[in-house]
Amino acid sequence: MKIKDMQYKRPDIQKFNSDMGEIIEKIKTSTSVDEILALRDKKLKLGRELTTASVLCSIRYTCNTADEFYVKEKDFWNEISPEIQNIELNYGAALLNSPLRPQLEKALSDVYFRYLEIESKAMSETIIPDKIEENKLITDYTKLMSGLEYEFRGKKMSRPELAGFFKSEDRDTRREAYQVQGNVLNENKEQLDDIFDRLVKVRNGMASKMGCKDFVELGYYSMRRVSYGVEDISKFRKNVLLSITPVVSRLRTENAKRIGIDKFMFYDDGIVVKGGDPKPVGTKEDIFKATHAMYHAMGTETGSFIDMMLENDAFDVDARKNKCGGGYCKYIPNYKQPFIFANFNGSADDVDVMTHEAGHALNAYLTGNNRFADEIGCGGMETAETHSMSMEFFAWKYIDNFFGKNSEKYKFMHALQNLSFIPYGTIVDYYQHIIYSQPNLTPAERCAVWKELESEYRPFICFDGIPFIEDGRRWQYQSHIYGAPFYYIDYCLAQTAAFGFLLKSLENYDDAFAKYMALSKQGGEKFWPQLLSEAGITSPFEDGALSTLASKVEKVIESLVC
Repeated sequence: MKIKDMQYKRPDIQKFNSDMGEIIEKIKTSTSVDEILALRDKKLKLGRELTTASVLCSIRYTCNTADEFYVKEKDFWNEISPEIQNIELNYGAALLNSPLRPQLEKALSDVYFRYLEIESKAMSETIIPDKIEENKLITDYTKLMSGLEYEFRGKKMSRPELAGFFKSEDRDTRREAYQVQGNVLNENKEQLDDIFDRLVKVRNGMASKMGCKDFVELGYYSMRRVSYGVEDISKFRKNVLLSITPVVSRLRTENAKRIGIDKFMFYDDGIVVKGGDPKPVGTKEDIFKATHAMYHAMGTETGSFIDMMLENDAFDVDARKNKCGGGYCKYIPNYKQPFIFANFNGSADDVDVMTHEAGHALNAYLTGNNRFADEIGCGGMETAETHSMSMEFFAWKYIDNFFGKNSEKYKFMHALQNLSFIPYGTIVDYYQHIIYSQPNLTPAERCAVWKELESEYRPFICFDGIPFIEDGRRWQYQSHIYGAPFYYIDYCLAQTAAFGFLLKSLENYDDAFAKYMALSKQGGEKFWPQLLSEAGITSPFEDGALSTLASKVEKVIESLVC
């Protein structure tokens, strides 16, 4: 069924609550494992109905934040989603506290029960009002950012459209585009400060009510971190600074000289290839044709996947006013249907959508019938991003179809930018650790923290003279900081795994891709470190792992220098 034909219907929350209450009470008193498993089946069906409605609402709202019907529906979900989360918590508690838990763990999975334990620490009825307020503030941020218009050279456009000029081969064009963005965002900086300040207060308040030291602790529980903790990430950050940052700084500085840049400015960060970064050959339709051919060449399963996506019109990639920025993949469970959202702007990013977001979609397609597809899904976000980021590199074999004679330039750009991303992504995560451990910082002090982290992790970049950016405000259009706290480090961790798959694919593509598909098919039924081990990928938490990885990736990049 085509996405546009899928019917959205606001659920009867009172009936859902009643049905779930009955299931929970029966689990509490049950003396039969089989009865509890049957009750679980009923719960999963209810959950799929609810999630399907929620996802359809979210898709249609983000595609047009000015649609009055879905604006109201989004408000509805903001109000009731914390209540639903609390009901899920009560269901999990009934399983965790059941006298039959040992038998249930054997019948189901100890991995699943580990997730239930973590989730029990992330939610409580006492913070439902706070969760509602948090949702409203995130929506306020989304509305603000998606509704802004930028006038560039006589044309009004959305930020995703303006962002296409950030990669212009002409340096003056890039600088002017960033100045236009900075001026518009400066006009709204007080509102951005206010929304975030209220978010920090709400989140810190929730942490206090949950008995957590600060929102860092609660944030980790909310992200369902089962494979690593704060100390592991602290070690990872230090190793990024010691092993990745020096390599990135050296490569970017040397590359800037090659393309004629003497002083590396922020508006040069998106440019890697002399004469301008390679752009896809042809039109949007040509990108889709090349995508179709690529997934069919990869194998029967991937071919069936892309046929299904195209047949059901499971893409919205055109940038327009009132459409949210960025990109995502969502899964509609009742239809077993992934959906890809993006904002094409004519840059290489358009191709990355067809690999990165499609990597998420392929995983959802492959795991839709897994035993724990509804409860665990793909597992932690580091696992989810491993699926997507690795697919970007597996596309190298077919990249000629997208970039023609500039394919090698794309590979060079892609590898260097992805390695450069790791220090930036680490900044995003480190920033949140600092901010939520010091919740009373002023807006100016928060911006000062960002500037200091930039100087540590990206010392080769100068931000002077760029409105908004030079004040340490780059973080305010990194939507994850507002809407998905502590998510961003998962991109960094996954990027190391993706580079691991790249290195393996350069040695034996078919074997590497087979291991990737095996990893993707397992979803969240195993913890991330175990999945990596089975694929022959080194965990980034192992001593010396980042140093070894940086050295090998540097050699690959140097072999591709254009």
